[in-house]
Amino acid sequence: MNKDHYVLILAGGIGSRLWPKSKLALPKQFLDILHIGKTFLQATYERFLPFIPKENIYIITNKDYLHLVKEQLPDVDTENILSEPSRKNTAPCVAYISFKLLHKNPNANIIVSPSDQIILDKQGFEDAAKKALNFSDKKNAFVTLGIKPLYPNINYGYIQREQYEIEPQVFKVKTFTEKPPSEMAQTFIDSGDFLWNTGLFVWKASEILKEFEKYQPEMYEAFADAKDLFDEGKESQVLESVYGLCTNLSLDLAIMEKSENVYIIPGEFGWSDLGTWNNIYENGEKDYLGSSLSGDKILNIDSTKSIINVPDNKLVIIQGLEDHIVIDTDDVLLICKRDREKEVKEYMAEVRKKYGEKFM
Repeated sequence: MNKDHYVLILAGGIGSRLWPKSKLALPKQFLDILHIGKTFLQATYERFLPFIPKENIYIITNKDYLHLVKEQLPDVDTENILSEPSRKNTAPCVAYISFKLLHKNPNANIIVSPSDQIILDKQGFEDAAKKALNFSDKKNAFVTLGIKPLYPNINYGYIQREQYEIEPQVFKVKTFTEKPPSEMAQTFIDSGDFLWNTGLFVWKASEILKEFEKYQPEMYEAFADAKDLFDEGKESQVLESVYGLCTNLSLDLAIMEKSENVYIIPGEFGWSDLGTWNNIYENGEKDYLGSSLSGDKILNIDSTKSIINVPDNKLVIIQGLEDHIVIDTDDVLLICKRDREKEVKEYMAEVRKKYGEKFM
């Protein structure tokens, strides 16, 4: 294994699109929604162990979830679990880890990975990740892994690539588009130039910080002024101050869409983002009626193409539903049409308005 290779696993989100299963106190990355015997976070961590030194795997999460990370990943050194004082999206946490690792290792080459994805072909993923690391190291470039779109998914971002390869299976990136409407997504697919944005990025710490200095100078200066205090036992206090100066900004918006040094490697490794209930449905096992059932005592009577996720040991009888989402927790029951999934956030807002944070 290469001692210069690192991973940052992003595990601080609240997963609101998987409400009511994913809640503020226990977000989706800490759940085993697919019933595979491990949480999304645990599966993500294990994915990198075959080719990244264990001591080089870092997890960043919100301060409220620090105990959950420690519980679910007891083998990870405490120093490798980073705590954010507030939620400011992905740009600040990347700046934070980049300054931290650059100080530790000037040659640090980092994979940034979400914690809520499924990857079925582990060897295919490892091969693509290693290719990205090698290209990033050789060219001082930023690399993302893309997936050939299978259908016009409106919950994914899309990346347009140049037509010709820079080297085998490496293309220059032209544009980023975040969650286009269905018609536009279909046009992207028809063109053959677009890939799904996996949110998996690779870069050298030294190079990404140059882009922060160029495109996000205020955020860069905030971390640059504080970095020497990180090793003096003052990191948590310093971060409170630094994060207070940072805007809420995604990495794509802050750097990737502006940089002229971004490349993409198309991958085929059974990838799916698990950000919505329809994504969960697509990746779950189906019964003979095309419904995805999670729960050990479900009696499905003529309910087709639905996702039914209920607690174990609870008898649930579902009759005659078609294309529905049924999610049952201890205190919330959600039933809605699959094609109305985007309205869940509106339902949450109404619940919050009527009942406060109790069910969030």
